[in-house]
Amino acid sequence: MTSLSTSRGPFAHNLQICAISAKTLFPYSLFKRSMKIYNLTRTQVLPISLAEAWEFFSTPRNLDKITPEHMGFKILYISGGEKAYAGQIIRYHVNVLPGIKVHWVTEISQVKEPLHFIDEQRFGPYALWHHQHHFKEVPGGVEMIDEVNYAIPLGILGRVAHWLFVGKEVKRIFEHRYRVLEEYFKAKK
Repeated sequence: MTSLSTSRGPFAHNLQICAISAKTLFPYSLFKRSMKIYNLTRTQVLPISLAEAWEFFSTPRNLDKITPEHMGFKILYISGGEKAYAGQIIRYHVNVLPGIKVHWVTEISQVKEPLHFIDEQRFGPYALWHHQHHFKEVPGGVEMIDEVNYAIPLGILGRVAHWLFVGKEVKRIFEHRYRVLEEYFKAKK
């Protein structure tokens, strides 16, 4: 049994009992085993060149242009300049629920200019967030594929949260991006 206090006496003993009770009621393995990984893949053809697509999407500051306003997205810090590179850190605040703002830290883990890059959450609301951005020239423009693999913490509670609102909100975010990008790049042509 691990003590939560170095002091002796009945108070320290009660802390040990509480710790044992919490592990019994909420075993970590229950949450870990039932974590499910979800996938969202969206494909969109934009009437732009591969160079234009790369210029727009590899610039972290453009995230606020395609993020729904109700999310209160605000970039706090971008390491090493304005263009994505492997190892770049981006810190921002975002509302995950009305009135609940969280600090999110993303690392750009891979870059292959102008074909793809990957951003991964290092700290934030998800147990896993792995977002791939792929770009390919096609007749009429560039095919952009977003593939997100994500998991919500808290095991079965996370699954319920996904079913109730998280999954719907992730879909709404990418539907919003789709519409905004359609309008943005049509207006530029």
